[in-house]
Amino acid sequence: MTEPGVGKYLRRWGLSFQRPDKRAVEQNPEAVRTWLEETWSAIRATAKAKNGEVLFADQVGIRSDQVTGRTGGEKGRTPTVRRTGNRFSVNAMSAVCTKGRMHFMVFTETFDAKVMCRFLDRLIGHLDRKIHLVVDGHSAHRSHVVRTWLADHSDRIEPHFLPSHSPELNPDELVNADLKRSLPMSSTGPATRPNL
Repeated sequence: MTEPGVGKYLRRWGLSFQRPDKRAVEQNPEAVRTWLEETWSAIRATAKAKNGEVLFADQVGIRSDQVTGRTGGEKGRTPTVRRTGNRFSVNAMSAVCTKGRMHFMVFTETFDAKVMCRFLDRLIGHLDRKIHLVVDGHSAHRSHVVRTWLADHSDRIEPHFLPSHSPELNPDELVNADLKRSLPMSSTGPATRPNL
C-alpha cells in the first residue's frame, strides 16, 4: 500500500495523525475518576456556597539555555538561534482561578516549604475571601512547615490535593507549558544560520 492510501483508510475509519497526550504509568485512573466526578464538584460547590475562590497552583523553573520550540529552516541545514552564553535560571510560583485571573511570584532560590509559605502569605493578602487552593503532591506542599502555616490560616485558605501523577488536571500546568514554549522564543530574536 502507498502512504497516501494508508492515510485514506485511516481517515475513513475516523483516525487522524495527532500528538498524543502523555500519562504517567504510575497514575491511578480510579483516583482521577474520583477527583473529576466527586472531589472537584465538592470543592466548587463549597467555594460557591461560601463565596470562596478556587485557585490551581504550581511552580515552574526556566533556564536560559533550555531548548524549546521550533523554527523554520532550510531542509538539511539546522537553524541557529542566538542567545546569551551566560547561564541563569529563575523560578516562579503561580496560581490561576477558574476565570483566568493569575497570581504569581518570581524567585531565584530553590522551591521549598519556606518559599511556599511566602507565596501563600502573598496570596491571602491579595484576596479578601477564602481560597480553596488546589496543588499537586510536591513535598513542599505537604511539608510540616506548610501544614503548620495552613493550620494557622485555616479561616483564609484550604488546601486540596490532586491525584498523584496527574498534571493534566491542573490548568496552571498549561500556563507553565506556554511560558516554556514562548519565553525563550520571544527573548532571543530571529533564527539565523552561519554563513558558509
